[in-house]
Amino acid sequence: MLFVNALSRAELTYSAWRNAKTVLVNVTNTVDTARTAKAVTNGRTSEVAPADGGQLHKRRGWEPFLAAAIDLSTGSLAVAVGMTWATASDLELPPTWMLFFFAPTLVGLCAMRGLYRRSLRRTFLDELPTIESSTALAAMLLLSGLILNPFLPESEGSSVGRLWMCAAILVPLGRLLWITIKNYHYRHDRLTAPTLIVGNGRVAAKVVDRLKVTPEYGMTPVGIVDDEMPMMGTDRDKPASIPYLGKLADLDSAIAATGAECLIVAFSRTRDEAMSAAVNLAHERGMSVWIVPRIFDTIGVRSHIDHIGGLPLIAVAHTNPRGWQFTAKHVSDRVLASVGLLLISPLFLTLMLLVRLSSPGPIFFGQPRIGRDGREFSCLKFRSMREPKESDAAFVRSADSAPGGVEGEDRRTTIGKIMRSTSMDELPQLLNVIKGEMSLVGPRPERPEYVDLFNIQIARYGDRHRVKAGITGWAQVHGLRGKTSIADRAEWDNYYIENWSLWLDFKILAMTVGAVLRPAE
Repeated sequence: MLFVNALSRAELTYSAWRNAKTVLVNVTNTVDTARTAKAVTNGRTSEVAPADGGQLHKRRGWEPFLAAAIDLSTGSLAVAVGMTWATASDLELPPTWMLFFFAPTLVGLCAMRGLYRRSLRRTFLDELPTIESSTALAAMLLLSGLILNPFLPESEGSSVGRLWMCAAILVPLGRLLWITIKNYHYRHDRLTAPTLIVGNGRVAAKVVDRLKVTPEYGMTPVGIVDDEMPMMGTDRDKPASIPYLGKLADLDSAIAATGAECLIVAFSRTRDEAMSAAVNLAHERGMSVWIVPRIFDTIGVRSHIDHIGGLPLIAVAHTNPRGWQFTAKHVSDRVLASVGLLLISPLFLTLMLLVRLSSPGPIFFGQPRIGRDGREFSCLKFRSMREPKESDAAFVRSADSAPGGVEGEDRRTTIGKIMRSTSMDELPQLLNVIKGEMSLVGPRPERPEYVDLFNIQIARYGDRHRVKAGITGWAQVHGLRGKTSIADRAEWDNYYIENWSLWLDFKILAMTVGAVLRPAE
């Protein structure tokens, strides 16, 4: 009978999952009526098409409810599977009424932890610790209820243990499916939230650029509102890449015309009183609001807000690359690199043999690179190119290209092309890690001649050398490899340093697996 009840719960959960999936399909296929934005520009009213090129956006107010429904369904499924497992092991089951509260309690805990609030590009790995801790706490609350009830046998605790293990697997899988579906629609410009930018100049331009090139943030910039005509970037003559919708006094009209759901306040010379009024108006209209802080380069993810009376202060966390945490990181790097090299030794030795047979020359290729504190070291790779010939054409690099790629004639060997496309040519850098010259995770090292140039041209580029160079890094797993912006790489690398944690290292290593599957030169 208990087994039949468990199967019934599983059927109900499956039905709820199908209903949630149907809701998602229906919502994503609903097409809003076209909107035409009226903007005030230079004192006249003009018809302005939405800045997203005509793509229609959907209201995203249903997202938290669908995410909660998925967690409720997977939590209920975990109860069904866990109790079926306990029944098969001849264990006593907790009362049905107590099991009924597990999934709602789990959803409530996730809501208290902010999992259903709109956030910017919160990945599955970002949510995983919160999901697992909420699942564990929900199981502990259920177990506490059993312990405090003197009329229930103690053996029921084993059933709760099985429920917990099932929930620790099924609930994260449900969240992973939800995030995957959501990001898929974001990348195809569906379900994204129309976003207004308040501000002017370089920082506003950077916000617009980040939102455009990274659809996974789930926001599409549709217009700029500021008391001055927007001139974006360092070039004051460069016009804005999205429509100017008027002054702050016109914000309400801009919200109504564009259907904006989000507001980002960047730097502006407008009075603080007017900016505060704009934020209050956005909140009245039910919008989500973000503010770019001053000296934003110093604000990390561990920064938090304190107050002196009603005056907010941002408490800025500090990462010390000379502290004991980084010492522990370097020790663990060497241990993991040694274990990893041992595990992949068959592959490593095979590649060594193939490189030797591919063409005359050494197996490893060492190139001077700059590491921690500006010290030079020899960065190892498998040799992927044959020795140059006199007949090879001279290679001319354009002034604006980043280092990387094939120099001169394409001298790559067959195995070299395969290793480069899969990043396997980087495996000898495990030897650099064991020698203490590199870390598993950190900024990618650069050649000395480029470092001198970039230190002059790019702000905070030299700050990357506070830590050891890495085999993989925060910039690389976000696609900044090869001929990509050096300034963007420096920004991502400094973000990694200032927000370093062991969990961030784990995230980068996990993301590297997916990154190497994307072909790269």
